[in-house]
Amino acid sequence: MKTPECFETLVRNGLVDEVVSRLMSGKEADVYVVQAKGEFCCAKVYKEAQRRSFTQLAQYQEGRKGRNSRQARAMQKNSRYGRKETEEAWKNAEVDALKTLADAGVRVPKVYNYVDGILLMEFVVDTDGCAAPRLNDLRLTGATAREYHREMIQEIVLMLCAGIIHGDLSEYNVLVGCDGLVIIDLPQAVNAAGNNNARSMLERDVENITAYFGRFAPELLSTDYGREIWKRYASGELTPATELTGIFVQSDRPADVKGVMREIDYARILNERTLARKSQLS
Repeated sequence: MKTPECFETLVRNGLVDEVVSRLMSGKEADVYVVQAKGEFCCAKVYKEAQRRSFTQLAQYQEGRKGRNSRQARAMQKNSRYGRKETEEAWKNAEVDALKTLADAGVRVPKVYNYVDGILLMEFVVDTDGCAAPRLNDLRLTGATAREYHREMIQEIVLMLCAGIIHGDLSEYNVLVGCDGLVIIDLPQAVNAAGNNNARSMLERDVENITAYFGRFAPELLSTDYGREIWKRYASGELTPATELTGIFVQSDRPADVKGVMREIDYARILNERTLARKSQLS
């Protein structure tokens, strides 16, 4: 196909050999299959803010930091410079989330490069070597639905233990690769310790996934993993090895709001210190 203008710099610098085909067009980006150094990979080209259809952007950006105090202030004031920094933070969020999650063992595409608003990453394929289908493209048996649901709950737990919530998880952004399920589309990823909407987003992600698998295995619809996962996270009990039941029992005791806030503040401070150390090392 004819090389889109946005790829000219990458082709000129030898980062992309050829643009093979357009794979899909989403609400925040277009995805192409390209050849890079003789291998197939995906190139995600982010759309500019005015062309994106993603809504309620502000609630996803809460808790994100600028590279320094000047950028952070500008983002808060929504100045022209601040809007530019906000746009860059939106695009960089997926790159950062993918790298963090990969390090935590979450099944996400491997990042190869990020240049001029284009993310080069792993091309996820099925058992035949073709582009992996999305969950939404498949019809599942009850047994497969239950297995995939168990797998997705475990991935959601791994993500949360790494301090990240997808924020828009559904059957439309999970690929069925040759080695299992792969989570994609993370520019709206949320900092679990720094966003006041984190709990509702985590529970919504779980509800979306459960509702989809519940079409094929209706017994899953009676589970309540979302609230169980968050309760264990907020109390500091959640680990990748935590055994979940899918049952949530509402306590009659008054909520220890101050204690919960202390735990969240502690998690936020710990996360900020970790990010600062990584920044010093890089």
